[in-house]
Amino acid sequence: MKVNHLAEQNSIVNQYLAELRDKDYQQNRLLFRNNIRRIGQMMAFELSKTLHYAAHDVETPLGTAHVNLPQDDLVIATVLRAGLPFHQGFLDVFDHAASAFVSAYRMYTNREHTEVGVHTEYMAAPSVEGKTLVIVDPMLATGGSMAAAYEAFLKTGTPKQVHICSVIGTDEGIEVVRQAVPEDATLWCAVIDPGMNDHKYIVPGFGDCGDLCYGEKL
Repeated sequence: MKVNHLAEQNSIVNQYLAELRDKDYQQNRLLFRNNIRRIGQMMAFELSKTLHYAAHDVETPLGTAHVNLPQDDLVIATVLRAGLPFHQGFLDVFDHAASAFVSAYRMYTNREHTEVGVHTEYMAAPSVEGKTLVIVDPMLATGGSMAAAYEAFLKTGTPKQVHICSVIGTDEGIEVVRQAVPEDATLWCAVIDPGMNDHKYIVPGFGDCGDLCYGEKL
């Protein structure tokens, strides 16, 4: 699996990441959601460079223009609820793509809240058979939710190509995903942090993405 780490190169993405991490900026949910969305847009643009293109002619009022257009049949999939603004960023760029959704959430499996499992329930997805499947989820901590989401979408078919996209990840989570997806899959992370704390939250990270986007849940 190829790993693309956007923060290794200087770009405006670093400003968005800094604001996402800043505990004062985090008080503004609209700004937080917008930065998640904008990173999705930037990442989608980078991903678009890897797609397959073919020559087409476009008739303008004054003549014929020759352009290369993407040929991939895309399905942009996300994990509810934290993935929604990230997903929208990708749809802003890939406006002809289909969408897929799955609910996957972590559950602590011991009293100390140091071990987690992942539970999936609702799924709404088109067939991914022979298509380019792009799974977007802002947090790649343990990797369990992403691996479970990929397994769920496989119930609708076998994709031609797989892209895994996250705002922030860890080496441990990346390794879990590496074991779950095909060898020729590509992973995109805006930034990769050193690891997690005892409760499986990314450190330094930026906290719970879903809560910061939409408010705390019960």
